[in-house]
Amino acid sequence: MGEMRDRMLRGELYIGGDPESKAEFARVQELLARFNRSAPAAWDERDGLLRQMLRHVGEEVVVRPPFYCEYGAISIGDRSFVNVDAVLLDVSPISIGAACQIAPRVQLLTATHPVDPEARGVGWEYGEPITLADNVWLGGGVIVCPGVTIGQDTVVGAGAVVTRDLPAGVVAAGVPARVLREIGDGDRVEVPHRAT
Repeated sequence: MGEMRDRMLRGELYIGGDPESKAEFARVQELLARFNRSAPAAWDERDGLLRQMLRHVGEEVVVRPPFYCEYGAISIGDRSFVNVDAVLLDVSPISIGAACQIAPRVQLLTATHPVDPEARGVGWEYGEPITLADNVWLGGGVIVCPGVTIGQDTVVGAGAVVTRDLPAGVVAAGVPARVLREIGDGDRVEVPHRAT
């Protein structure tokens, strides 16, 4: 593996465009183009393409096209749902837990750049991983910034920009996102039994 790709995967400063990264990007983009062109009922085809593209895809995962990523450094846990127009910039790993709900036009952005204008001006960049614990719900248009972890069962309201970690079991919203309250007994609903 080349030095720059190795640096990218470790979350260190790197300059893009090295041959290994270009080859992996091209491989994933070809699979992604096929995924996004698939027929509406081609669930099995899309599932197979996801499993070739991404690091891990759990059982009963649904990702609706169009879907966008870069290198496939993404893991999605069992029963998670990713709605249309998701953008996952994965120069660093993105981990989505089990039973997560990701609404339309959510962006998970691991890519970032130095504030230092000289380093940025010559092309240095880096990434910081994003982690969603199990059962996280991100409302429509949520943006999750580099390096953020969102705790289990947390709900993030539509249009929020998450710039810092969020704890488990809270409702958060706003720009930047802030915790509004804990999820409590008042949020409980009676769930009907499912037919087996």
